[in-house]
Amino acid sequence: MRISEMILMEFDNEMAGTRRTLERVPEDRLDWKPHEKSTAMGDLATHLANIPTWAVHALKKDSLDIAPVDGPPPRVEPAQSRQELLERFDSAVRDARTAINEASNEELMQPWSLLRGGTAVMTLPRVGVLRGFVMNHTIHHRAQLGVYLRLNDIPVPSIYGPSADEAPF
Repeated sequence: MRISEMILMEFDNEMAGTRRTLERVPEDRLDWKPHEKSTAMGDLATHLANIPTWAVHALKKDSLDIAPVDGPPPRVEPAQSRQELLERFDSAVRDARTAINEASNEELMQPWSLLRGGTAVMTLPRVGVLRGFVMNHTIHHRAQLGVYLRLNDIPVPSIYGPSADEAPF
């Protein structure tokens, strides 16, 4: 079995749960924050919808500079509606899935670097980027968004088993 096939099994499961969570984001509360230091719900959901694009960066480029010396840092404009959020997410997942599926074992073991001002902050094999910075990062922010939903009395979807709001088994 190719490494990409193993990654895709987990990727598909995590992205399905993430989409179910994004489907619940209320359009009338995109600016809501649980605390003044917190990210607004719409910004958090936009970030979550954008995370799968990192798979393409990791598999099609050797690095990504989050603070390039010769220009502005990459920026994603916040989604203005749930529909826009889901469209962005679905597109990012489609592109990520294609890139992962096309990656050979050799490509997945090649190093990739996250840069800041041209200096490597970290370097990992591409498969490590997929696990750590795509899937684990998604899981982290999906859980954060789940707390936002709970605090707004919005049913939290079942992800790995029943939630307090859903018992799918």
